[in-house]
Amino acid sequence: MNNPVSKSASTSFLSSRSESELACLRALSARLGSNPLMVQASNGNTSIKLDGTLWIKASGKWLAHTMRDDLFIPMPLAEVNEHLQRDIDISSRYSPTHKLRPSIETAMHAIIHHRVVIHVHSINAVAWSIRVDGLDQLKDRLAGLNWQWIPYAPSGIPLARGIERAITRTPEADVFVLANHGLVVCGPDCHAAERLLNEVEERLTIIPRRSPKPNHTLLAVMSHLSGWQFPDIDSLHALGTDPVARKAIKGGVLYPCQAIFLGERMPVLSPALVASKFTDRWNGKSLVPAFVIMERVGVLLNPGMTAAEQATLIALSQVIQRTEESALLCYLNAAEVTDVLSKNLYGYKKSLPNGEERNTATLMKPPARNDSWLQLRP
Repeated sequence: MNNPVSKSASTSFLSSRSESELACLRALSARLGSNPLMVQASNGNTSIKLDGTLWIKASGKWLAHTMRDDLFIPMPLAEVNEHLQRDIDISSRYSPTHKLRPSIETAMHAIIHHRVVIHVHSINAVAWSIRVDGLDQLKDRLAGLNWQWIPYAPSGIPLARGIERAITRTPEADVFVLANHGLVVCGPDCHAAERLLNEVEERLTIIPRRSPKPNHTLLAVMSHLSGWQFPDIDSLHALGTDPVARKAIKGGVLYPCQAIFLGERMPVLSPALVASKFTDRWNGKSLVPAFVIMERVGVLLNPGMTAAEQATLIALSQVIQRTEESALLCYLNAAEVTDVLSKNLYGYKKSLPNGEERNTATLMKPPARNDSWLQLRP
């Protein structure tokens, strides 16, 4: 358990059928990881149970890379379940120095009896999951499926227990919508699970709200003066140009990845204040954000922004553009945000070009208030 084995060694004991199924999981994982509407950066995970072994994606790794790198860890299912019975997270057995560590969601994958488990951060599913009325809204859309709504719970043992309670109520459940988190879909094999995932995604599809175009002239000038990047992604600029989106992101943290990769509070500022900071506080000094949102103008990206941060920011803009103007949104409260960041699920810390470090847990001060929801109105 302490030394995850290599791909060639770890699969040597598998039957040809099991090896074929594991190859199918890798291919499925790569497809999901290459679809930004399903998975962004290192979030999401997949697993399969073969001959008493749980094969699960490693923590912090990108599903998109599963055909290139060996990212699945074999975990004895009996040992994982033994840890679960004692409310101990199996990933705690692995030190940060291990090349591969089991996903924080290993307990969830183990507690679900289906052979194949797919966990994604579907943009459409997340857009429903952050609504106060999300459960009611999905009753008609998912009618006829064996699905369950899982109230928000931190990743790891708490989330696994929440799903366990849902399975107790509905043993045949194979679709779980995770409040303020994402989607879990299961099946007897990869093909069945993927078909079900596609059906659920089709039912949950939301047409993005149209938003004002960015101010290309001002963004180009600011980009030239600051050296920051002017992204050619209109949906990303909606975070600044759309008043509904601005109000939503000012409300707080909508789901864990937002806090982990983007910080506890979004840097939404007036163009004048952004300009002053480029010549003052952000000119080679600490607490430099990965991006800045300019009200009614658009978004500029720090040249040192990571691929994970950018993917998460784009996903957030896509989620918010799928919320109705009158929707009540449910935010993580201060204690939940603190819990997410204290666990540091991905050990995420970014070194800036000037040698300083940007840690999303300390980038911005948390909101002073602790509203659990906010009504969005024009």
